[in-house]
Amino acid sequence: MTMMPTRPDHLLSLDEWIALPESSEWRFELAEGVPVMAARPIARHQRLVMRLGAQLDAARGGRFEVLPEFELVVSGGTAATVRIPDLVLGPPGLVDDTPRLFGADAIAAIEILSPGSRRLDRILKLAEYAEAGVPTYLLVEPGPPVVLREFRLVDGTYELVAEHRGSAPLGLGVTLDLDALG
Repeated sequence: MTMMPTRPDHLLSLDEWIALPESSEWRFELAEGVPVMAARPIARHQRLVMRLGAQLDAARGGRFEVLPEFELVVSGGTAATVRIPDLVLGPPGLVDDTPRLFGADAIAAIEILSPGSRRLDRILKLAEYAEAGVPTYLLVEPGPPVVLREFRLVDGTYELVAEHRGSAPLGLGVTLDLDALG
């Protein structure tokens, strides 16, 4: 997690973002060059992330790497956007010291809705991840019941391909037990 010791007086570039010192105390994303503090998720949210990540890891069959709270560069340059999805699925064999992925290099971004992120995850991140070229976006509503909406990138925009409850056979080649997440 990047640390924001003082408020910058300009929009941050990706290089400036990368140069900031690391911190586990604060959680920041970068939105069009502006650092945005994100609240730490509550216990239920964290459990859901952990259980979902474990299911994906067990079923992945070498097709991808499961990365919790991993930086995803949506846009680089002078007014960069860097998001931290709940989970990122990266390419298989990802080098251990890789600090972040660029959108088109990711296999999927996964967000779990929470009271403070509903609009951000349903509207803004949906558009940002599509513009960045992330092939799959999974949006999880904790429920009960847990609902997983699967979006696939088609001609630069996401199309909803399935809304799953109970069992979720994903286009990623894995099937999730959503009832076991709650």
